[in-house]
This record gives sequence, structure tokens and C-alpha cells, in this order.
Amino acid sequence: MKMQSDLGRVRGLGSAKSGSSHWWAQRVTAAANLPLGLWFIYSILAGHTASFDAVHAWLSSYFHATMMVLLIISVAWHFVLGLQVVIEDYVHNRKAEVVSMLLIRALTAFMTVAAIISVLRIVFAGA
Repeated sequence: MKMQSDLGRVRGLGSAKSGSSHWWAQRVTAAANLPLGLWFIYSILAGHTASFDAVHAWLSSYFHATMMVLLIISVAWHFVLGLQVVIEDYVHNRKAEVVSMLLIRALTAFMTVAAIISVLRIVFAGA
């Protein structure tokens, strides 16, 4: 007994075998964002970020810099995964879908690299 429709068989559409990995990646990044986000909020509320010099000293710590880089990567990847789902669900023109995904991935990669370089410049400027 086949569970695929006739149209799906003709088009060759079936299980893409990648949906579960996308689903898991989105859940893993969401789970990582929770403790990283709580760390960031706690750090902000703890008053370490009262002035530019305080932020610079706080982010110069290897622990805080590592946590910040992990937060940047996790949030960026979660962002891309979430927008991919929105685009796949609501953009019905194939060219617009491909262009949108390429733009989102390129812009997110650029912003992620820029943010990580900024953190590393702060860390290694004091070294």
C-alpha cells in the first residue's frame, strides 16, 4: 500500500529526508538560545554594561567573549532556519524563493562574521 498520491509519484515528490534534520536544528538552536540569552540578560542587568569602558572590559574576558560568539552563531543560525520555513510556506514563485533564501543567507553570514570579528577585536585589542 503506497501512501503517496498519483500526482506526487508523477512529479517524483515524496519524503525529502531532510525535514527532520531541519526540525532538529531549529529545536537545538532554540534550546541553545535559552541559556545563552539568559546569560546575556543577566549580564546586562548585572550592570557590567553601564559605559563603553565597562562593556569593553566585560567583553575582553575570554569567558564572556566566548559566550557572546556562541550567542551570535546560535541566534544567526536559528534566524536563518526560521526564515527558511516562512519563505518556503509563503513565497510561491520559485525564483523569488531562491533569491530570498540566497539574500537571507548572504546577509546573515555577513552580519554574523562582522559581529564575531567585532568581538574578537575587543578581545585581542587588550592582549
